[in-house]
Amino acid sequence: MVVKQVVVQNQVGLHARPVTFFIQKANEFKSSIWVEKENKKVNAKSLLGVLSLGVARGMEITISAEGEDEQAAVDALEALIDSNFEE
Repeated sequence: MVVKQVVVQNQVGLHARPVTFFIQKANEFKSSIWVEKENKKVNAKSLLGVLSLGVARGMEITISAEGEDEQAAVDALEALIDSNFEE
């Protein structure tokens, strides 16, 4: 299992448009991927799940993945967040 903490810095946090990009990227991988904020853990491939976390700008989340492409999955999602969803 690969686990990484990431701070969300884009303008609106993980809401509507950014979440759509996030789950699309997560769905490119075979591994099981989760996002966690303040002890609430959801499937990173679930739009409603990720939206339910209410992640705003400046909040830290934990991304974890388990499976054959776990490292690539976590790295790709971290890169997407670090790019501010290319806004």
